[in-house]
Amino acid sequence: MSEPDATTVRTCLTEGKLDVDGRVLPASNVTLVGQVELDGLSIRCVYKPVRGERPLWDFPSGTLAAREVASHEVSELAGWHVVPVTVLVDGPFGPGMLQQWIDEAGDEMVDVVPEGDVPAGWLHVLDAYDGAEQPVSLVHADAQELRALAVFDAVVNNADRKAGHVLVSADGRVRGCDHGLTFHTEDKLRTVLWGWAGEPLGEAEQEGLRRLDEALARPAVAEQMCDLVNDSELARLRHRVRRLLAQGRFPRPPQGWRAIPWPIF
Repeated sequence: MSEPDATTVRTCLTEGKLDVDGRVLPASNVTLVGQVELDGLSIRCVYKPVRGERPLWDFPSGTLAAREVASHEVSELAGWHVVPVTVLVDGPFGPGMLQQWIDEAGDEMVDVVPEGDVPAGWLHVLDAYDGAEQPVSLVHADAQELRALAVFDAVVNNADRKAGHVLVSADGRVRGCDHGLTFHTEDKLRTVLWGWAGEPLGEAEQEGLRRLDEALARPAVAEQMCDLVNDSELARLRHRVRRLLAQGRFPRPPQGWRAIPWPIF
């Protein structure tokens, strides 16, 4: 059965009745799962209440839910559609973010293989040693959908793109989740998707960046985004978009901080 369209999902998440029936463990912040029902439609969802957010030294307290929603908005404005529908709600445990649950097909886009044994159609990220002290390589698929997610991460300054945050549904769509650590004013990009580092952006990626740049210049969109991130964070978002357009290439791993999230998965 195909998914309902994004508009229908948004309406259901925003206006429907949420029933929580479980919790995702382990998770850094309280992550609950449940069902939202509206007019006979039932949608599986993830609910992260603000009160369950763990305080961080580098992100303001109580802002992660809004950053998740802002990430979805950026994905939609650019036309990438790589983030499940995400909204702010006042749920049973208070205000928080509510996101459409994505059933995974089991197809992995990021993997660890014996060192140097990179499969055809995959890209090398780094070499390391596993828990058994065996040499391994971190790799990811060379897929167009994953390219869009990598550019999206650079735009929102995602500090936590783990392999487990890359979702592949039964229809082959690639999406990402867990976008609370985004939109910082300092460069903090940490990701497992470095396989295209330094390579030219394709026309599809550049078109998405141009579309996003034009959208963010509209006062109504800027006002909407400022309900989710602050003025400085919005300014840096626009700066990153324009920097990527000017450079025309995927970013390279930074030298001043850890470029890979931990744990990787």
